[in-house]
Amino acid sequence: MLTKLIKLFKVLKSSTYRRAALNGTAAGIEHEAVLRSIDCNTIIDIGANKGQFALAARKCFPEARIFSFEPLSHPAGIFEKVFSKDDNTTLYRYAISNESGETDIHLSHREDSSSLLPIGDKQNEIFPGTYEIGVERITAKRLIEVLNPEDLKPPVLLKIDVQGFEFNVLKGCEELLENIKYVYSECSYVELYKGQALFPEIYDYLSKKGFKMKGEYHSSYSADGNVVQSDFLLER
Repeated sequence: MLTKLIKLFKVLKSSTYRRAALNGTAAGIEHEAVLRSIDCNTIIDIGANKGQFALAARKCFPEARIFSFEPLSHPAGIFEKVFSKDDNTTLYRYAISNESGETDIHLSHREDSSSLLPIGDKQNEIFPGTYEIGVERITAKRLIEVLNPEDLKPPVLLKIDVQGFEFNVLKGCEELLENIKYVYSECSYVELYKGQALFPEIYDYLSKKGFKMKGEYHSSYSADGNVVQSDFLLER
């Protein structure tokens, strides 16, 4: 409850955050401290949802170029309203994946828990109300099909919040990973989505690409006290 009150206070204190809230987006203020620990001129925001992370990124980096990706029609529409006057932020209604083409995304009762992977029983067990309610047809692309190295003014931050699909996203960004200095991604220690790669596999992949751990944040825990997932910041 205290955390929610602090977040509400910070939202009400910022005119930008207040306007976004009126359009249906609560800024991801929990990410501000992490963002202020780095410097970047370009942000690749994969799994943008309604723009929660992009709002915090814009506050921390007023001049940065933000490229956001959100394939679901409902949150994408809200994102576009929130950033309609921000010429330095672009939303692409695509998922980023290691394979391009049309595919289905599994819709969660809680929209921001939707995934390109089937929602597992453990996801709803640990996070009640996140069960699957249907699918939506969306378009997936590799990142290089949308952005070029020339678009990425360094330092570049790659943020990933895709509910278990992280490894596929990273492989879909492979051609541009050498242009990226930071990766900030939610990863799991337990399988919440069917077939997802867990943090050790993802970390092994990124370490071989030249990234090292910089920090672990915002951990979630199961009822028995075991860590389930966290946000990880890695730096090249």
